[in-house]
Amino acid sequence: MMDHDTIAALFTRSDDTYLCARWGRPLVPVIFGVEDETISLMKGAFEAVCLLANHQMAETDPELGVNVMMFFCRDWDELTAVRDLDRLVPELGPLVTRLIKADANQYRIFRFDDAGAIRACFIFLRMDDQLAQVPAETLALSQAVQSIVLWSDVAFNDSSPLALVDGKAVLRPDIAAVIRGLYDPVMPAVAHDASHALRLAARMGPAGEVIQ
Repeated sequence: MMDHDTIAALFTRSDDTYLCARWGRPLVPVIFGVEDETISLMKGAFEAVCLLANHQMAETDPELGVNVMMFFCRDWDELTAVRDLDRLVPELGPLVTRLIKADANQYRIFRFDDAGAIRACFIFLRMDDQLAQVPAETLALSQAVQSIVLWSDVAFNDSSPLALVDGKAVLRPDIAAVIRGLYDPVMPAVAHDASHALRLAARMGPAGEVIQ
């Protein structure tokens, strides 16, 4: 199992601040820019991760309609042509400029409620040569895992939350245990102090089965 320091590193950001947040409402995902088969894979991955976390999905969000929006594109400039997206993401223009400059292929934006829990997530994926080589099932699981919790911006720079088992991508048991622990009802929806990692470490039991 992970120790306190390893858990804390997952939520310690590049500016050395500690921030962990989970969803405060059921997830309602919608996916744009791919075929129906891929949409089903993506939603299936979110369902699997929600099941792991003992969290819920729903048909609609009473406030927002949908609260997880995933956009696939070939070039970042395509985002600026998406109708009303700039109303949902007011910083869209400068963001697209930064993504082009950084030659990035993915980006996530989280929105939070008054209590600090996650209320919405916008996921942007540019299908460059690198992402195009990733199997759809692997991409779907990776995005669901990275969206179910607000991880540090550097949490997975050196290692993926997924592992290969018999050539198939699965969720690492230690990351699965962290997600389950974070969604324990006794844990807070948001934490800004690294002592939170001590509480989480104390509550984590055996990693259990792996999401496939």
